[in-house]
Amino acid sequence: MENEPLIDDALKAELSALYAAEDRRYHGLAHISAMLALAGDYRTLLDDPEAVEAAIWFHDAVYDSRAKDNEARSAALAEQKLGGRIDAARLERISAMILATATHQLPPFEDAAATRDASLFLDMDLSILGADPVAFDAYERAVRREYGWVEEPMWRAGRGAVLKSFLARPHIFHTQEFRQRFEPQARHNIARSLQALT
Repeated sequence: MENEPLIDDALKAELSALYAAEDRRYHGLAHISAMLALAGDYRTLLDDPEAVEAAIWFHDAVYDSRAKDNEARSAALAEQKLGGRIDAARLERISAMILATATHQLPPFEDAAATRDASLFLDMDLSILGADPVAFDAYERAVRREYGWVEEPMWRAGRGAVLKSFLARPHIFHTQEFRQRFEPQARHNIARSLQALT
């Protein structure tokens, strides 16, 4: 069992089908692929790259823009699907990383290596904020379409609050690597987006 990949082809196919759902404009396979590519870029920095890859695959597996418990349900799905394959401590790490995407605050791990992995994982999830302006604008439009049911004034208020909360942080990204690579552009993109919303 130990040598089998955590996310085998059967599981990839099952999760890919979830990500391919019609209503997913941003939270689809392209988002997962982009995060997996970043996990590849930073693989040497990861303590448990396979656990991070599993968290990437599962973190948006359940996605309903009207629901408030997507992260909890995605973590529960990971626990259900991976339960028999890995030890409890490792599964707990994966689950905690998935749950952390709700707030993008670090999980309270005792273990420095687990904290470091979670930091990199959360930064990968937010890397789109620091993308070039064309890609960032496409992301904003895609997220708006996912929330197509929200009326415009409500959308502007809600989205504005989310973006302002990122700008208010001392750093958007947890790690030095991502701050250097994405932070200046992310602040520029968000400021531009906030201007467009007001």
